[in-house]
Amino acid sequence: MVRKKLVLSLLAMSLAAPAIYAQTAPPAAAPATAQAVENAVDPASIQALKNMGAHLQTLKRFQVSTELTGERVLADGQKLQHTATADMDAERPNRLHARIWSARAERELIYDGKTATLYTPAQKYYSTVEYSGNLGELVKRLEDRYGVEVPLADMFIWGTPAASFDKIESAMNAGQDFVGKDLCDHYAFRQGNFDWQIWITTGDKPLPRKLVITNRNDEARPQSLQLIDWNLKPTFKDGVFKFTPPKGATAVEIRPLVQK
Repeated sequence: MVRKKLVLSLLAMSLAAPAIYAQTAPPAAAPATAQAVENAVDPASIQALKNMGAHLQTLKRFQVSTELTGERVLADGQKLQHTATADMDAERPNRLHARIWSARAERELIYDGKTATLYTPAQKYYSTVEYSGNLGELVKRLEDRYGVEVPLADMFIWGTPAASFDKIESAMNAGQDFVGKDLCDHYAFRQGNFDWQIWITTGDKPLPRKLVITNRNDEARPQSLQLIDWNLKPTFKDGVFKFTPPKGATAVEIRPLVQK
């Protein structure tokens, strides 16, 4: 499945990846030939996703940031490019502070293990939702019940029982590239109306560093590109997971999606 852009999303553009989730560890695979790749699922490429997910679940306290470039297609086929940025402080199992901004909007999500708060600094509006699940459960709850999409949500689901690969129609190893100074294995997948590529650092501590999604449902083939940076030795204090309403802030109710 590919996550949807919803009205109450934290971002004007979706920061989500296809639901490529994960669990365990792979040896390096040789790049597949074009003939072998066509409509074929390479088991080693799927295993690479599982390996990445297993490693992500071992990260207990970390910072991750992403720069997203997305394309919007006008009625005449012309593409417009937009950018957004997200930074997150995370501590498993259940604490998160996400900051998302672009020229159009700024949002924050603060979760202390008991309460999730959505805050819009420009308007000084905030909404609170009581919850006590882990981070993977939180991002799913916010999206399913309220239509709120947490950036890089899949990072908290890869490597868990909620991970699923059964909708991947083709998978291939596309070789290696550098993302910044990191040597990465490059994998390409097809899933429904979307093609997506992921660059994962080589070695026994694999991390996702780049993600490209192409929408084949639109003949203009719009793409989104995310560059992902990691800090595995963060210095943030526990206070980042506590929300204190600023002076003049107004509490507003966040309504659940209408269930059909």
